[in-house]
Amino acid sequence: MIEVNPQDYDIVLKIKDESDIAVSRQMAKNFAQKMDFSLADVTKIATAVSELARNIYRYAKEGYIFIRKKEAGPEKAIAIEILACDKGPGIENVELAVSGGYTTSERSLGLGLAGIRRLMDSFHIESKVGKGTAVIVEKRRRVF
Repeated sequence: MIEVNPQDYDIVLKIKDESDIAVSRQMAKNFAQKMDFSLADVTKIATAVSELARNIYRYAKEGYIFIRKKEAGPEKAIAIEILACDKGPGIENVELAVSGGYTTSERSLGLGLAGIRRLMDSFHIESKVGKGTAVIVEKRRRVF
């Protein structure tokens, strides 16, 4: 799994209660706004973080979301990176889980991982059954 040093991140959020989902969404939204992301991209970032937090709460019961500002690509574009990780049950079939319409929960639309991948500029997932899951996503700030 991915090694994480919390000191490398601007925001560290522990997800263990349902209320943490809304808190993580708001923190991500505020951080993206401070970084001058467009309103549309702020909404995409907040939605992705909300979905990641919901997955942690629903499937792993607890985990962390780490958020940081970084430079991406050869043009050193300003970007926001989000890492969500847990020590939950893991995902048996990652390909299927990321393809969309897949869910193991009755109350889910199954938009989770596939939706997050569509909202963000980059998406990486590692999961081991019985060990947990880590998702890293990034959104680059567009220059208008």
